[in-house]
Amino acid sequence: MAGFEDGGDVPVEATVLQGESIGEADPIAPGAEKMPNFAEKDNMAAKKDWAGAMRPLLRKYKGQKHPLEYHDIYQLLVMVLLSARSSDVHINSIAPAFFNAYKDMQALSRADAKDLFPYLKGVINFAHKAQWLVKIAQQIKRNNAIPMNMEGLTALPGIGRKSANVILREAGRPAEGVVVDLHTVRVATRLGITKEEDPQKIEEKLMKVLPRQEWDAGMAMSFLGREICRPEPLCEICPMRKVCAYYNKKVKPEMLKKAKHVAKKRI
Repeated sequence: MAGFEDGGDVPVEATVLQGESIGEADPIAPGAEKMPNFAEKDNMAAKKDWAGAMRPLLRKYKGQKHPLEYHDIYQLLVMVLLSARSSDVHINSIAPAFFNAYKDMQALSRADAKDLFPYLKGVINFAHKAQWLVKIAQQIKRNNAIPMNMEGLTALPGIGRKSANVILREAGRPAEGVVVDLHTVRVATRLGITKEEDPQKIEEKLMKVLPRQEWDAGMAMSFLGREICRPEPLCEICPMRKVCAYYNKKVKPEMLKKAKHVAKKRI
């Protein structure tokens, strides 16, 4: 699997907030709690019918638009690149002014990286991202020349597998991989699909246990992680709790223990 990291090793300068995208190079935010390992042994996880188990999740989220508020593929590429380690909410807030100044690849190709700085306030690693955007624009030159395959996208500066997967998904192109962001990492390990926390290894596992037509499960898990399977999960309303290792091995036993304690008190 080629080109997983976006632009190499880039220092993480802020913790990840709910709704935040994450760069390929570092899936765990500084200070974030390391996920307990609820995964079954690899051979047991591989034998489980994850395609069937994912159906409630896919029914809920399949095809749901990404939270980035883009209007065309050019805007999508720019916003996906900027959102690595910065919140989607923040990128949505700065996007109108950015695209008013740089309406397309042609306009962006004429800019100097420093010209972009005033439009990128609060964006993590903004200087590198500005350089990558200008290099991409100078290389591509036109909106309709944006590559629409994994190989072409990951050859661009600052675009790794996660970003490419998001772009291809939102463009309606056939999946060439599975979106794995911070939320997907959390959900996949809690469900018990894998004990890995490395995005590349998680993507490889999901591609093995799910048929290609259900690879949108990665983005579905991301939506679940944003809304329900948060760091403090809302297990009681989760459509995946029946098959979730975290719920069945940790949350449910604790609930039963508390219920027994309450029952004893009433006697």
